[in-house]
Order: sequence, then structure tokens, then C-alpha cells
Amino acid sequence: MSDIINLLPEAIANQIAAGEVIQRPASVVKELMENAIDAGATHINLIVKNYGKSLIQVIDNGKGMSETDARMCFERHATSKIKSAEDLFSIKTMGFRGEALASIASIAEVELKTRTEESEVANLIVIKTSEIIEQSYCQAEKGTSIAVKNLFFNVPARRKFLKTDSVELKYITEEFKHIALSYPDVRFKFIHNENEIYNLLAGSVKKRILGLFRKTYEQKLLRVEEETDVLKIIGLIGSPEIARKQKGEQYIFVNNRFVKSHYLNHAISGAYDTLIGDDQFPFFVLFLELDPSNIDINVHPTKQEIKFDDERLIYNYLKVSIKHALGRYSLSPKLDFENENGDIRMSNPNSPNNGPFSSTMASTTRSAPVMRQWQSLYNGMEDKGELQRELDQEDERSNIPKEEYTMPSAASGDLLVETLPLDSEEKEPYQIHNSYIIVQIKSGFFILDQYLAHQRILYEKYLLNLNDGEELIQKQLFPISLQIPKDRVEIFTELAKEMKNLGFDIQSFGGETFVVHGIPSGFNDNNLQDLVDRLIDQYSSNLDLDISKNENLARAMAQSAAIKKGKRLDVEEMRTLVDELFACENPYTSPIGKKCFVNYELSDLEKQFG
Repeated sequence: MSDIINLLPEAIANQIAAGEVIQRPASVVKELMENAIDAGATHINLIVKNYGKSLIQVIDNGKGMSETDARMCFERHATSKIKSAEDLFSIKTMGFRGEALASIASIAEVELKTRTEESEVANLIVIKTSEIIEQSYCQAEKGTSIAVKNLFFNVPARRKFLKTDSVELKYITEEFKHIALSYPDVRFKFIHNENEIYNLLAGSVKKRILGLFRKTYEQKLLRVEEETDVLKIIGLIGSPEIARKQKGEQYIFVNNRFVKSHYLNHAISGAYDTLIGDDQFPFFVLFLELDPSNIDINVHPTKQEIKFDDERLIYNYLKVSIKHALGRYSLSPKLDFENENGDIRMSNPNSPNNGPFSSTMASTTRSAPVMRQWQSLYNGMEDKGELQRELDQEDERSNIPKEEYTMPSAASGDLLVETLPLDSEEKEPYQIHNSYIIVQIKSGFFILDQYLAHQRILYEKYLLNLNDGEELIQKQLFPISLQIPKDRVEIFTELAKEMKNLGFDIQSFGGETFVVHGIPSGFNDNNLQDLVDRLIDQYSSNLDLDISKNENLARAMAQSAAIKKGKRLDVEEMRTLVDELFACENPYTSPIGKKCFVNYELSDLEKQFG
């Protein structure tokens, strides 16, 4: 039998390594910027074109490389960081595995220019699919410039599975933020498609946070500073009022390296306890310093996952430190951040109710006969014959196919909706904890989640408007100005065009400023900035999902504009909410699949007292 085991060619081995280290354009950004930091740069420029697919270039003013090092840096497992196995347990620098540049060069065209302070000329190296095309001298400033062009050009399958442009730009921006937050004493510039996204001067951590996020955070940041023999924690956390509904503004750095740790995130969230809701996420940028020999950062190829020798100690110490910081600022043990008069609401200004629900919304989804008779909810099957006859008569009167509104039977575990005359002994709905609505029906009762129910109502209305035409725009006498974070301007520009079909007239005023000239008819413009911030959060978090742009926007708008838990409703508002929910095509679940209501039989209660 002939031998069948052979050594892989170097080019193929590099491509396999690239599959681990270089997953998307953002991976290249991370590796190149980390190398620039290790080179001692004080000024780093990131230039990206076509969302990283055409060009990723990092230019730094670091110490540069000699002619030999410039050639060696593209060899697999070549590194200046490790001399022995013991060095793996005391690593303080960023990139060290010696695979990044070799992997990048195997799946892209790379141009390297580098010059040390002692050298009069720079070294130029051009590589394509791991082969050196050119090696010569050129003129360049001290430091290094690496340009990665046509990423994945020779691995079309990898390029095919990249996410949408907006998603890839989001990942690139996040990697830029990780490095920029870690090194506030370094000046950074980020340019995408010749548009300047960030221009961050060297300064304090607080100034860097304000430059990357929102200037409005300035008065809402709390300092954390604790130190023991084992661990040092410094950084800034957000006051509870800037906690958000979406993840994304939580950053933990261990020895200046960004890490992902659900364990540490849980410790921080636990420190806020009742100060924020269970569905909110606090803002924090925290730096943990400890002996490198007590951690393992080689858990994952991207080095963003970490293991501690004593995780319980780190967890408890971090939680106590955050509690101390919150306590020093005399925060109340329980804060209510819902502004009852400031809710974003869709309303009809001519309606006597003028509550958070439009009196005409239901007609856009289902017919009035079905909507009026939602009280006829039954689980019992014994009356099915009489109910079905009544249903058939209603079909003949309204000419509506019964499959359009007949819900699953009790046999499937769901409710059965039948159209019966209203119960003369109808009871008023009742709200508990300003979040849930109890409604009596003949077979028992159901409990409705007002936030999830309103999401479903708004989602179907918004999706209908997006698919079928434009909503009537109500022009503003005084235009409203919106401030959008720099890294979200491109996403919001895309959203603003689509939001026209929802009745918004939004135009760019240059830079991070947008002006709202019109809003949907009957829309309350209170806290429009807050709604837009939440809308961008929701839309961005859904970009990875396999749903259409219209569905994503409708879902994000519904989640952002729906009436929140903690909002007190009067009886008429509760009735309107229930009516409009059961006028929807799918009243069972919210746009993200959560139950809108839970049904209880009288027999369920009787069992509890048995």
C-alpha cells in the first residue's frame, strides 16, 4: 500500500490558519491595529474602503521594521514576543501568535511599507497569496503602513458568506473602539470611503469615551477605582439613567486587552440590582489589571475569551467595586426612569381618548366584526356546534374567509376564537403592576403583557405601511434636530430613507446632525431623540438575522415606540389595546416570538384551591 499522508503546502496551511484568525474584515483591522500598538505608535490611522472588502490600511508612526524583519513578519509562527514556552504565561503585548500577517497574506494582496528611525529609506514588500511579488526600497515616513487589498479574492466562498455591508462596518467599528478605548494616550483616526468617522485626540479615558460615544454622557459617568494585592480595577460606569435596552456599550479590558466574559458582565449587572430593569444593560468601560500568570488568554484564536485562576474572587471583587461606585454617588436603591408624560406614542389627536393607541389602527389589519367580538374566547369544546353555526353566519354576512381569523383549537393547546355577541356581563379589564392587563372571559380569564401586545399592533401597522405605501406626513412648524453618534450615521442614513414610508421626513444636516421636517400624522414627537436612539439599537441588533429590511425596520420601530411596562393605563386605553391586538393577523406573539397573553381556565383556578 502506497503512502497517503503528506505535508500540506505552506500556502494551504496559511489559508487554514486564516480560517481561524481572519473571519471577516474586522479581524484584519484588529490584527493590524494591535501590531501598530506593539510598535509603540502614538498616532494610528485606519483607512477602509467598501466595508473592508476593497481596502484595509493601517498607518502608524511606530518604530518600524528592519529589512529582515519586514520579510520575516509574513512567515508563519514568526514572532518577536515569545522566546520560550514560559513566555506564554506572561504575555503583556497584543499580537503574539505569529500567524496573523501570514494568514492575511494568503487570502489578500498586501503592500507593506516600513522604515525605522535609523534608516534613510523604507522597505517595500508586495505579497499576493503568500508569494512575494516585489521587494524593494521606497520613500516613506518613519513607522509602518500595511494595505490589505481585495480580501478573500482567492477564497470566494468566504467572501460570499460575509454579512451585509452595514453589519461588516459595525464589526470594524467595534474593533476600532476596542483599541481606541484601551489606549487613550494614542491619537486615532478612522476613515471609511473617504468619510471621516472618528478623529480622536490623545487624552484621558473620559475624553476618549465622549469622543467615541455621546457628549451627553459627560455628567452621567461614575468613576470606579479599587485596588488590592491581587487585582486593580479602574474605569467609568454609566449612571442607571443611561442604561439601554440593547447590549453594545459594555467593555471590559484585562491588562489592556478587550475580553468577552458573560461571567464578569453578570457581576456588573448584578451590582446595579434594582437600579435598572432586568431587560436593561448598563454602560461601562472597565480596566482590570492583574498578574498575567494568573490568566489564560489563549483560550480562543482571537484572544477575546479569557480564563482566570480564581474566577469567584474576581467576580465578587468586581461586583463590590461597582456597588461602591454607585453608593458613593448616593444613588437611590430604587429609581423609576419611565416618564409617564414622555412616552413615545402613536395617537389620534382628534380622538377623545388621545391615548397611546390609535382608534383607527385596527382597521388596517383585520375586519371590524372580528375585532369587536374578541370576548368570545373559549377553550371548552362542548359548545363547538352552536359556536360554529354562529361563526358560519358571520362568514356569510361579512364575506370573510373563516381561515382568515379562526385560531387554533384547544386540542392544539392554544385558544379558540369564535365570533359571538358581546357578553352583557362584560367586566372591565384590570391592570396590575402597571404592566399586565387581566381580562375576564366566559371560560376564565387571560393576562396580557401590554408592552408585547402593543409591539404586535405597531409591527403589523408599520409593516403594512412599508410594503404598501407611504403614511400621511404631518409637517413640523419647527423642525426637530437629532444628534446621531458618528459610528451610526451610515445606518441611520439608510434608515431615514425607509422611514419615509412610515410618515417621517428626515434629512441630513451634515455630520452627525439630522433634521426632522415631518412625522406621521397623529404621532407624538415627545422624546423623538430617545425613540431614534432606541430604533438604531434595535435595528442594529437585528442585522444579523435572516429577515428583510422592511421586517427589521418594522420590528425595530415597534420595539422602540411600543408603550412600556410601568405605564399606567385607564380602562378605555386597556380596552383599545385588547381590541387592536385581537384585530391583528397574529395576536399570539410579539414580533420576536414572545407570548402576548396567557390564558387561564376556571378549572385552573379550582385546582389551586383543591
